[in-house]
Amino acid sequence: MNTKGGRTNTMPKSAREKIKEQQAAARARDRRKRMVTYVTAGVVAVAAVGAGWWYSAMNSKSEQAAAQLAPVTIQPDGSIAMAQAGVNSPVVDIYEDFQCPACQELERVSGPTFKNLALEGKAKVVYHPITIFSQEPTRSNSLRAANAARCITEGKQWMAFHDLLFRNQPVETETGFTPDQLKEWGKEAGVTAPDFDACVTGEKNRAAQDAYSQRVIADQKIDHTPTVKLNGTEIDNGVVFSPRQLRDEITKAAK
Repeated sequence: MNTKGGRTNTMPKSAREKIKEQQAAARARDRRKRMVTYVTAGVVAVAAVGAGWWYSAMNSKSEQAAAQLAPVTIQPDGSIAMAQAGVNSPVVDIYEDFQCPACQELERVSGPTFKNLALEGKAKVVYHPITIFSQEPTRSNSLRAANAARCITEGKQWMAFHDLLFRNQPVETETGFTPDQLKEWGKEAGVTAPDFDACVTGEKNRAAQDAYSQRVIADQKIDHTPTVKLNGTEIDNGVVFSPRQLRDEITKAAK
């Protein structure tokens, strides 16, 4: 049927259906393309998250501590040096409080790295047990623990006792590190000093520990524990609690 303009406005039904089918197929192709794009983006996003988690996990994974220790020397001022003979640099200073939960976590996560680096001759590690707390009962807990550590005269025994103190750290709101506990842990650490029990009970070194803490805090400008310094410069906590990054930073300083 023709219009006044002489041109037809109709087409065979089969042609119209064919066009509809082609249009539907094109829309389906577009949907598939969008779906592939979304899925690909999702996979990339998941992979990125996974890679970030893997990187974080690998950096925060603790090292396996070696069976041996580098020589441990108890120094006259109350600090403890761990290093192979002749190794004087780089120097890693660890300022810690036996009652400090973050110090406990540092020992758990990065303690093996410090010990391994000293054993490998790649650093001189110096421990500075201080009492930074002013409130009770944490202050007295800390002083009792540090006093007991000062009662030990042999380096490896000191280190074993040091590790036991952190492993058995009391909560901050409760009285802990009692004399009986400290004497029992001394036995567990193999302490052989004949006057250890009396030294613990009588708190023979409490005043010396308090004075040492105040001096170190003032001289080194310590306002938090743990504080870890590499050749006198504080290491960022993000590095300190990431054993792989910590090892990289210290070994880089050793070159």
